[in-house]
Amino acid sequence: MSTTIHPVRAGTYNLDPVHSTFGFAVTHNGVFSFRGQFDHVDARLEDGALVGTAHVDSVSTPIPQLKEQLLATDFFDAANAPTVSFESNDIRIADDGELEVDGELTLRGVTRPVTATGRYAAGTGMHGNEVVGLELEATIDRRDYGLNWQAPLPGGGEALGWDVTLEAHLQLVKE
Repeated sequence: MSTTIHPVRAGTYNLDPVHSTFGFAVTHNGVFSFRGQFDHVDARLEDGALVGTAHVDSVSTPIPQLKEQLLATDFFDAANAPTVSFESNDIRIADDGELEVDGELTLRGVTRPVTATGRYAAGTGMHGNEVVGLELEATIDRRDYGLNWQAPLPGGGEALGWDVTLEAHLQLVKE
């Protein structure tokens, strides 16, 4: 990150859900990343703080039958923890648009600090509204949040990686 740090634009920006996604990727069978996302996401950038929530029951993957297992207690435990949430406590934007966001991630009712990195851009949208875009990525160890399910592979190794990459692509529009 370059040495000059810029503040986030002042005001309140609300999520444009059509142009935003929040997803995850985890190594499966030790060979590739399996991806999923949450289809119902809320986010707001207000006076320099980013707050976001994903509704766990909106999880989707390329395998629709997997949803029931992901909502169960072995994974997201949707009955007891219906949302995944994030609240920033520091946002740093460099001259070149590089972005670092420190905050608290709550998953399965467990809150831990996390730093996401990525890109930031600001401009004017098609209808004349001010818009900002944030592309963020963070990697967490799922065991830190009680996601401990695992299965051994017949040839050795584990079916599911412990590290999960979280990816947020957010476009927010000024009120």
